[in-house]
Amino acid sequence: MATLSATARLTAWAALMLFLLAVPGAEADVAPGDLISRSNAEKAKDLVSPGILWAVRNGMDLSIVPYEKITIPKLYRDATEKYAAQVKLDEHDMLADYVAGKPFPTIDTNDPKAGLRIMHNFERGAYFSDDLGVHLPDADTGGFYVDAKGNRMYNVERHFTVDWSRRLRMEGRLKHDPVPRFPDEDNRDDIFAKFGFYPLIDPFDLKGVGSISYRYRAPDRMDDTWLYIPMIRRVRRMSSAQRSDALFGQDIDLDSFGGWAGHIAVMDWKLLGVKEMLGSMHGVNMPPKLCERDGGMTFCENWEKRPTVYIIEGVARAPDYAYSKRILMVDKETNMIMYSDMYDRASELWKTVIMSQRSSTKPNPNADLEYDEERMFVYAFTVLDLQLEHGTRAAIPGFGFPDEAGWYVDIGWDEEHSVPSDWFTIAGLLTGTR
Repeated sequence: MATLSATARLTAWAALMLFLLAVPGAEADVAPGDLISRSNAEKAKDLVSPGILWAVRNGMDLSIVPYEKITIPKLYRDATEKYAAQVKLDEHDMLADYVAGKPFPTIDTNDPKAGLRIMHNFERGAYFSDDLGVHLPDADTGGFYVDAKGNRMYNVERHFTVDWSRRLRMEGRLKHDPVPRFPDEDNRDDIFAKFGFYPLIDPFDLKGVGSISYRYRAPDRMDDTWLYIPMIRRVRRMSSAQRSDALFGQDIDLDSFGGWAGHIAVMDWKLLGVKEMLGSMHGVNMPPKLCERDGGMTFCENWEKRPTVYIIEGVARAPDYAYSKRILMVDKETNMIMYSDMYDRASELWKTVIMSQRSSTKPNPNADLEYDEERMFVYAFTVLDLQLEHGTRAAIPGFGFPDEAGWYVDIGWDEEHSVPSDWFTIAGLLTGTR
């Protein structure tokens, strides 16, 4: 498998430098109407990360469409205008005097802390402000190989479905009381956000498994994560290092959801560069379209040139963290991560996370739910293990639920799919997984 072995021989440093220093030219450029595939992957090499180029060389097609501007929700824009001028970094590089909206609407690329500021913008982005619920996502995980005829194949090993994945913001809230943050008496541990992921519906041997996590504002207090395992009827507390471990035989880890879901303080962040790059930001296929040329390991969608993309390096501070560093491609207009490459402790490219996104008033055109204004939805993602030739693909909502809206954004406390705040407790986890 010549393509894979050649890629594997590239050192991470050499590949990354070629990518960062490349200036798109006529010999390596794309235009609307192009289809970038295995046969012409080099046309896009200066516009995607090394991980995305690997995926294209192995069967992921990019349908190039014109750039479209994405509108940011009005409440978030208004909050940014009202509060951003007062926000600053404290002595621990965390936010001081933050209320709501984007903390740093203007980024000086020469600022040594530009990468850190961009990551704070990402964590407090316009994706949601109060609460977020993802209903019935599913995932497949399996191996990638080439058969005797040279066909690239993806062999599904396990299928996963989860009932709900939810997030609750404790500050920066814009729509539902308490606004803009929970009062101190209701948030004595100074939590920034709570997360819940439960219960798993399948596979059968993991049915009922679930987890909750708390993200604290303090930089020296790492996330608390609790995992409930029905087989032993115990709640197990996970260490912060385990957040980088692959989940349940899949290729993704807790810190990789959404491109990055970890605590900002576990990494040293640096802005490596700013480029025009390709991203999948206006997907049109629901459910997502499986790529044929790689056997369905990835999703094939519309990609467009995004005019300004920040390339952020995150270097792990903990020696027992699985990855030495992550390289994140952050779209300036939306502050969304388009994709990220992760490197092992030998600084070799190891994994790639690809986000398939769409911008619409409807999270799923087949469902009735519609928002008052355009929002961003990650309707699918792929995690590729380039070293093991393995991959996990996920659809939101899952393939088995074509009429499910999937995304419930800032719905508050009184909607049909709302939950009380105690859903994000160990007691709630135990009740909801039985």
